[in-house]
Amino acid sequence: MTSTPGRPSAPPSTTALAIIPAAPGRGATLRRYLTSRRLVVGLTLTALITLLAIVGPWLAPHGENDIVGKPFSAYGMFGTDYLGQDVFSRVLAGGRSILVTSLVATIIGMVVGILIGVVAAYAGGWFDEALMRLNDIALAFPQILLALLVLAAITEPTWWIIALLVGFSHAPRVARVARGVALGIVPRDFVTAAEALGESRLRGILAGVLPVLAARLAVEAGLRVTAAIGMVAGIGFLGFSTNPGAADWGQMINENRLALLVQPWAVLLPVIIIGIFTIGTNLLADGVTQVAGNGGE
Repeated sequence: MTSTPGRPSAPPSTTALAIIPAAPGRGATLRRYLTSRRLVVGLTLTALITLLAIVGPWLAPHGENDIVGKPFSAYGMFGTDYLGQDVFSRVLAGGRSILVTSLVATIIGMVVGILIGVVAAYAGGWFDEALMRLNDIALAFPQILLALLVLAAITEPTWWIIALLVGFSHAPRVARVARGVALGIVPRDFVTAAEALGESRLRGILAGVLPVLAARLAVEAGLRVTAAIGMVAGIGFLGFSTNPGAADWGQMINENRLALLVQPWAVLLPVIIIGIFTIGTNLLADGVTQVAGNGGE
């Protein structure tokens, strides 16, 4: 590289960062997102269920543990459960814990998995092979079995323990996907040129690889949210709840399943809400990926 006499050359880091493709303007990107019907529908469904989980306890006509009638009666909007508690009130009160645990677990799994996958793809060679073989061993281990083994050894499981177990069980799958995407980004000219101009590998990953990787992993994030909700609800269904007396969508399905034909709403209502939320998150992730693909990198 040559410089004009009397004019200092730009520092290597500044020159290297200039090679990284610039993102489109925020206004244009927002307009593209708002024109995607799939994204808008997914965002609406996700926001509605999230809002319901946040404000639901204040909107409930009864307390989550209040006995309002006979078991499996027709009292109230959706009847009562096996103890005579109002089903609608317990559904409104039971969403916050499962959504918070699932979202925290998804964040943990995505962060850990992306770091493993990107580092493996960027390092290459024997380190990549060794890390991915260990990752394959983790993939072969059933997710729910690992969670049940740990929870069975704990007297009183807390929500963050469940979030950690679910998150780390998702990390190997995210790492496999992230590595596959990163392998197509790392050899590109702007990453190679940034390294050649003195940019550190860590800065190259943070500034060059991760921003491009984020849009392509949106679908995987949606799948992980869906899987996390299913796994957290399954853990509650199997009786490993942080508070056995509290309202929990997964636990409600287990508590009332024997009377499905007598009082179906005690089972169907939490199932329908979980289904709407998972559909919304998947539509949202698909919409983000579709818009990002049409708009370019």
